[in-house]
Amino acid sequence: MSKTTSVLDKRGTETTNLEKRGPVAAAATVAGKRGIDILHDPTINKATAYTEAERQALGLVGLIPDATESEDLQLRRVLQQLEHKATDLERYIFLISLLDNDETLFYRTLVSDPARFLPIVYDPTIGYACLKFGHIYRRARGMYLSITRKGHVKEVLRNWPVKDVRVICVTNGGRILGLGDLGANGMGIPIGKLQLYAAAAGVPPQGLLPLYLDAGTNNQALLNDPLYLGLRRQRPSTDELYTFVDEFVEAVQEVFPNCCIHFEDWTGTDAIALLARYRDEVCCYNDDIQGTAGVVLAGLINALKITGGQLKDQRVLFLGAGSAAIGLADLIVSALGQQGVPTETARQQIRMFDTQGLVVAGRPGLAAHKLPYAHKLPPSKPFNHLDPASECPQIAAAIEDFKPTALIGVSGNALPANSGRLFSREVVEATARFNARPIIFALSNPTEHHECLPEQAYAWSGGKAVYASGVPFPPVHQGGQTFLPSQANNLYIFPAVGMAVHATNAKRVTDEMFIEAAHAVADQVSPEQLKLGMLFPPQSNILETEIKTAVRVARMVFESNLARVARPADCEAFIRSHVYKPDYHRIA
Repeated sequence: MSKTTSVLDKRGTETTNLEKRGPVAAAATVAGKRGIDILHDPTINKATAYTEAERQALGLVGLIPDATESEDLQLRRVLQQLEHKATDLERYIFLISLLDNDETLFYRTLVSDPARFLPIVYDPTIGYACLKFGHIYRRARGMYLSITRKGHVKEVLRNWPVKDVRVICVTNGGRILGLGDLGANGMGIPIGKLQLYAAAAGVPPQGLLPLYLDAGTNNQALLNDPLYLGLRRQRPSTDELYTFVDEFVEAVQEVFPNCCIHFEDWTGTDAIALLARYRDEVCCYNDDIQGTAGVVLAGLINALKITGGQLKDQRVLFLGAGSAAIGLADLIVSALGQQGVPTETARQQIRMFDTQGLVVAGRPGLAAHKLPYAHKLPPSKPFNHLDPASECPQIAAAIEDFKPTALIGVSGNALPANSGRLFSREVVEATARFNARPIIFALSNPTEHHECLPEQAYAWSGGKAVYASGVPFPPVHQGGQTFLPSQANNLYIFPAVGMAVHATNAKRVTDEMFIEAAHAVADQVSPEQLKLGMLFPPQSNILETEIKTAVRVARMVFESNLARVARPADCEAFIRSHVYKPDYHRIA
């Protein structure tokens, strides 16, 4: 970088040009700060990487060691310190502390080995971090918007120092992963999700805002915990909650007019209702619905390259009928619609189990979002969650009747100790009888919630299963064969969609964008990788995967006339020009 160019204020304020201010003023501040205040701002801090000239100009002499280190040397120290941590939770705490001190070095660490570090800052480690969030809390990140501020949401949002926020990831902590209602402890999720935007797709972190919308919690253990950080009250009625969310969404349009709202980990009913409430009015999406659907669709596309079938011929049985299942089912129906398959015909190829058994027409109290997939079938008995294994015969009976080509587990239910898996041996063997290569996706997380472990799926199907899980698993060695379980991780989809939305300043987010992202991800798995059972590209090259996916989504944004910027001649160069690179800049 030229000597005349200063560091950009990485929180969106005015850029400084040192030479125009003169030699004395030029040496005075960075982003209006000097000396110790620079070191205390993680967005501009370089720790030990300041040159002698920078130390002299910025009043840093004596405040840091005299050694001037490169970012590579700093990274080496970070990696060495991480090696001394005994658990991934300890590594998570260390990395968040690094982020609190030096944002650039934090992201440099993540991109140095994404396959190693992304599972630490997000799934699966983030689940354990959320369970202990109030106990490991060090420093506030993002915003905490309480329902007690109702009527004053705009004023609260204006307290955020960045004025050009491009993505808000917001949760109310109602359904964190498969862990349920974690209230304020769920704030770890939007923090982690937005870190993936930057590390996996290069979305500039200065425009990303994690937000916890605090309307209370029904988790009595948290309400009794003296270290709990949220409101100590029960959750409000649906009407009261939605009125508050309405005010929040409206306030975002005024305070951050270029912002996309990413809804994350709301209860299933709320997730579906709120997406329907806003999706045609503002730029928003729900990752648990559309992101999960996108990555599973990508996995299905590639699974069919292995099995030799076509999407229009598949029969899909879901275990779970919440927001993830409905989102995926709807996206499959939309994808088939693009191929000319009528909506009702596509829906007939999908069946679902929920806590009341098979979703069937005429069942009392059936939620409205399940009605499109409630077929005229005999009812089954409700699930017995105290003994999940006892439910396997009725699932197996449904398989005998429906003969599904794919089982997709998105139940999200914890299993009692020593209980059987919901995709039992009986269930897997029944599916394998009707399919030369049964597709089995066990996607609930964390691991103890999995409907079926990879070694079980491979063993019970005689090595024929095309398997994907919700968390990473190591290779499985059975019968002289090596199997590579795939992870259907939303990481492949939502950061790329986020980058496309950020770069194009899209007015809306559509299902078609997620379908295109699914095809783009699937297309990046080579024939050689498919032969090994890989359904998704390796995470070791995640940034390049996301950029290529973002390019295709951005083209769709332009073609749909949803962009608020001019269409570039070269869309790939356009996306790459927006990619954040975690490199220090010379400032004096």
